[in-house]
Amino acid sequence: MESTCLHLRLSHHRSLRLPFPRCQISPLKPHSISFPSTLHFSPLHSSFSYTRPKLLPLQSNSNPNPNPEGDLAPIPPSDRTFTAWDLASLWIGLVVGVPSYYLAGSLVDLGMSWLQGVSTVFLANALLLIPLLLTAYPATSLGIPFPVLARASFGPRGSHIPSLLRAFVACGWFGIESWIGGQTLFLLLFNSSPSPSSFRLEFACFLLFWFAQLAIVLKGMDGIRALEKYAAPILIVLVSSLLGWAYFTAGGFGPMLSLPSRLSSSQFWAVFFPSLTANISFWATVAINIPDFTRYARSQKDQILGQVGLPFFMAMFTFAGLAVTSATEVIFGQVISDPIQLLGRIGGPFTKLISIFGISLATITTNIAANVVAPANALVSLNPRLFTFTGGAVVTALLGIAFQPWKLLSSSESFVYTWLLGYSALMGPIGGIILSDYYLVKRMNLDLEGLYSDSVDGPYYYQNGFNVAALVALVAGVLPIVPGFLHKLGILSNTSKAFVTAYNNAWFVSFFISGLVYWLLSTSKENEQKHRYAN
Repeated sequence: MESTCLHLRLSHHRSLRLPFPRCQISPLKPHSISFPSTLHFSPLHSSFSYTRPKLLPLQSNSNPNPNPEGDLAPIPPSDRTFTAWDLASLWIGLVVGVPSYYLAGSLVDLGMSWLQGVSTVFLANALLLIPLLLTAYPATSLGIPFPVLARASFGPRGSHIPSLLRAFVACGWFGIESWIGGQTLFLLLFNSSPSPSSFRLEFACFLLFWFAQLAIVLKGMDGIRALEKYAAPILIVLVSSLLGWAYFTAGGFGPMLSLPSRLSSSQFWAVFFPSLTANISFWATVAINIPDFTRYARSQKDQILGQVGLPFFMAMFTFAGLAVTSATEVIFGQVISDPIQLLGRIGGPFTKLISIFGISLATITTNIAANVVAPANALVSLNPRLFTFTGGAVVTALLGIAFQPWKLLSSSESFVYTWLLGYSALMGPIGGIILSDYYLVKRMNLDLEGLYSDSVDGPYYYQNGFNVAALVALVAGVLPIVPGFLHKLGILSNTSKAFVTAYNNAWFVSFFISGLVYWLLSTSKENEQKHRYAN
């Protein structure tokens, strides 16, 4: 009887010339079998639809095979242990660092007053908080990292493109942070200013600091979490001590904060918008790969409460940086925006020892969390059999040297207008596409097993593993920024003012263009498919 019924069902299926559902082994559960689609046919309406059944994994007493996704596999709810304080500590460790201090000092160098500088930083981070929390939401729900989330919009193969672009920027930042750590050792140990003749010694200090970070990386995410958690209160005490020194030495906040802006009204707005974009770009990288951390969060409440303090953390640290930088003009008669040079001038051996410890701790907490996790996961996603998290971290560190960070930090203008604005043209489109896909196209519905499927029948396979709509949208967001970037580098001598304006607002322009183009292409394709099935 069973074989007869099966024969009748297959005959009816063939008469309709419809595809047969194929079964595949789930990469998430080695002993489970899932069917990509089940066919439903309605003779009355002459239409059919596909639904994806959710089957429970088969129970087995044998040990499961190793997961081919390795470190990218979804985190089970029982292992999601990050609390709101853990995520807040992560952000404190990220914020309190020399590059953040550089950014504050750069605003003073560009002519802003302390109030203008703090307001710019707070506004930028408040705006960034929106895509930050929106990107973190699906990762917290499903326990997935950024390379896996990107598969929903770019496809299983296309997702390597945004992951590697993010990794590319992280490698540059790793080099910058490591160079800063090496400069700390050089300036405070040898009590000497950098010069062409001392470059070899500076580079040796850079390599020493570079190797020191790898010891922490080898401990994986648990080691990173412990470092961030216990480093946060120490960093708060050290920053407060530096601010207290500036307060008493300069004779109160009055002399520090009474220095007016050196910019006219028209000059201010010409500086404000690039500075706003640069401040958004500062954490736009982490805003994209924040799923790498929030996948470990216990709940949505924890990830939101742990991150909502970002604008306040940045504003407070910027205030401290701007206040201390302004105080240097009162105390030394000149603006010293480099905290390492400043610390080398304000104390004896004990102060230098504390300074080396503080800056090294601040640099390592920022560097490992912000610039190691994302590229390591990207390489694991690219080839999970070849790379582990640790192996990816080592490759990241090696590429950081190739970026020649000593050149990127040569001036405030090159740091803000070239490095920060330049890579924002890559980060903006990726964020716009991922958020447009999840909230507007997919309507917050993702197939977890489909995200880990390389099958041609998978829901996110698109065209040979690439989503053409996402790639077109990515290019559409980057192209308007290229002329302004080339003009800034001096490659294009003349360019339209519109392109210069687009470059000065690179993150905003690229984010919204790519998000809009992706939404239009995806909805038009969806409507076309619906029309085809209706006929």
